[in-house]
Amino acid sequence: MAVNNHTTVEEFVLQGFSGDLWLQAIFLVIFLLLYLLALLGNFIIVMAISLNPVLHTPMYFFLTNLALLDIVCTSTVLPKLLEGLLGKSSTISYRGCMTQLFFLTWFLGAELLLLTAMAYDRYVAICRPLHYSSMMSRPVCLLLASAVWVVSAISTSVHTGLMARLHFCGPNQIRHFLCEVPSLLLLSCSPTTLNNIMIVIADAYFGVVNFLLTMVSYGSIIASILRIRSAEGKRRAFSTCSAHLLVVTLYYSTVIYTYVLPGSGSSMENGKVVALLYTAVSPTLNPLIYSLRNKDVKVALRKMVPCLG
Repeated sequence: MAVNNHTTVEEFVLQGFSGDLWLQAIFLVIFLLLYLLALLGNFIIVMAISLNPVLHTPMYFFLTNLALLDIVCTSTVLPKLLEGLLGKSSTISYRGCMTQLFFLTWFLGAELLLLTAMAYDRYVAICRPLHYSSMMSRPVCLLLASAVWVVSAISTSVHTGLMARLHFCGPNQIRHFLCEVPSLLLLSCSPTTLNNIMIVIADAYFGVVNFLLTMVSYGSIIASILRIRSAEGKRRAFSTCSAHLLVVTLYYSTVIYTYVLPGSGSSMENGKVVALLYTAVSPTLNPLIYSLRNKDVKVALRKMVPCLG
């Protein structure tokens, strides 16, 4: 198809991890296991919380949303990656690429917002316990969760719309195993000034602002915990937020590396590994982190699967 005397790209070629067949087979097994474990682990978390009335609290409501986000996020990327490793196709259509870009950006942004909401929930629970029931009422939780999904959806609509306005006339080889904003901008034949401005704005809001809000929440939490006199009280307070703090550290470190650091040279190669962390490893680890470090979740899991007890 020709537009303005230029050949318009109708499909992109995704770059894998290795051309060696043995390595591809190893990667295929590893990524398939990660995908299945992520689906299974997060599905079990959702079911355990849904079927146990004791866990129908704001903290576990947000945890359910996190598990759902992990399921859809990893399902946006890994099936196409596994298809490429099977040797079926390393290409993705233009529309398929824009679709993957839309949903991946949506879910990643929503997860950053959700982590901030979860930090706020822990702040209210530990620093304002007497007002917890009113400040984290069901309507408030539903409003926060809705805002997480809607705000991120608006942001990704803007980014995808701006990306769709760009002209891609070749080359069509994406130096990544997925379609994301930084990689696609490198292939554009059109000016990307507006896209870059919107990326800076999105980075400032989703990355910097939410990260600072999360850190302020945990700064207040730690200060409040240190004022607790009993060692047992401190231990219990730390145990309620340590899992979330671990997830926040893992997630923010990978996303900031990908979307804030320049996407060129060796950083693009490192970016593949980092992208795997937030699209495959993190969704697999999150259920383990929250279940192994949470007594209530472990009790709910034992009720679901008696053999675990």
